[in-house]
Amino acid sequence: MQKITLLGCTLGLLLGSPLYASEAPLTGTLGKIANSGSITLGYRDASVPFSYVGDNSGKPMGYSVDLASKIVERIRSKLALPQLAVKYNLVTSQTRIPLVQNGTVDLECGSTGVTAERQKQVAFSYGFIYVKGQLLTAKNSGIQRFADLRGKNVVTTAGTTNERFLKSYNVEHKIDMFVISAKDHGEAFQMLQSGRAAAFYMDDALLYGERAKARDPHNWVVVGEEQSREIYSCMVRKDDPQFLKLVNATLADLYRSGEINGIYQRWFEQPIPPKGLNLEFPMTSELKAIIAKPVSDPVE
Repeated sequence: MQKITLLGCTLGLLLGSPLYASEAPLTGTLGKIANSGSITLGYRDASVPFSYVGDNSGKPMGYSVDLASKIVERIRSKLALPQLAVKYNLVTSQTRIPLVQNGTVDLECGSTGVTAERQKQVAFSYGFIYVKGQLLTAKNSGIQRFADLRGKNVVTTAGTTNERFLKSYNVEHKIDMFVISAKDHGEAFQMLQSGRAAAFYMDDALLYGERAKARDPHNWVVVGEEQSREIYSCMVRKDDPQFLKLVNATLADLYRSGEINGIYQRWFEQPIPPKGLNLEFPMTSELKAIIAKPVSDPVE
């Protein structure tokens, strides 16, 4: 996960795009959607509460999924395609960017953080959450800070910026921890619960999502210095300003209207499927700043 020293700079980057011009000929992704009559959304199956499969229906749900659904509603309206078909394509930390790049996935709203490296490969929408890298561990583990990880097994998720950061931190600070890379967040938490790892390093919102799955969530605590910070956004293909404008216009409307607050509360502060999990994760001051950031361009 890449450190962000100036929140204002990142917000300016994410909130700086002009909005969709309906009179322009359809190009890029919108042209593709209009011609095919369908849109393909990338989803994660275990990124609670952003994008996950939580019941026997096999359909994705979550905070990011709700935001993607709002974007689909706007596409239906703008393109006059009430029967627009929505297809879902499973992505992982390793495949999400390539699948957007090669056109398999048209829009990915999951738990993808904005970094300078990724911006060379894809384009990002306005941010919809601000996260901090911390540790999840058992309440009685004795771990309070990164220095307490010396000689211990620490799990993180493969293919994430967190994995790269943790390995670099281990070398730079000579902690001598053993870094384990799990295939997804769910597997990482299983390793923690089974004792194969003493701590799980990931973004705080995702850690609270895994903590909520435990038989007794209050036996697990999120601790440690905030080692890194990131903003999650939706991904679209690069050099497709028309589609990006529409995505941003949708999010801007949710922010201006205050509808985003209800969507956030549903997934982070109330019981969620499948078993009434509650993350107990109120909206942070940083996310409130993102939502409150004025977007000067008019919204159609």
